[in-house]
Amino acid sequence: MHELSIVMEVVKQVEKLAQEHHVTKVKSVTVEVGEVSGVVKDYFLDAFDWMCKKNELMKDCELNYITIQAISYCQDCKKTYPTTKYAKECPYCHSNHTYLVSGRDFMIKEIKVI
Repeated sequence: MHELSIVMEVVKQVEKLAQEHHVTKVKSVTVEVGEVSGVVKDYFLDAFDWMCKKNELMKDCELNYITIQAISYCQDCKKTYPTTKYAKECPYCHSNHTYLVSGRDFMIKEIKVI
């Protein structure tokens, strides 16, 4: 379960920013998680909730979890398509000359503070 280590890094980054800006309470954190990033949403939510309960700065923090769709690009027909629905083969021309253009990343998008 690598979700716990990801949550620990998110909390570490939030704490660092809070300290730099003299923040005493974090109201919410918004993360964008790629559909094929390997993060299991339910595990991430549970780990985030557990970590917030142990952290005074984030005790009542709300998590906004945004899933970014995985999109692939076909080099032959120059079209994009949803990766998780069709995998590596292009649904338009059936080429395997494709690559992922979005949906693999993880990013802290926004932190709201009091």
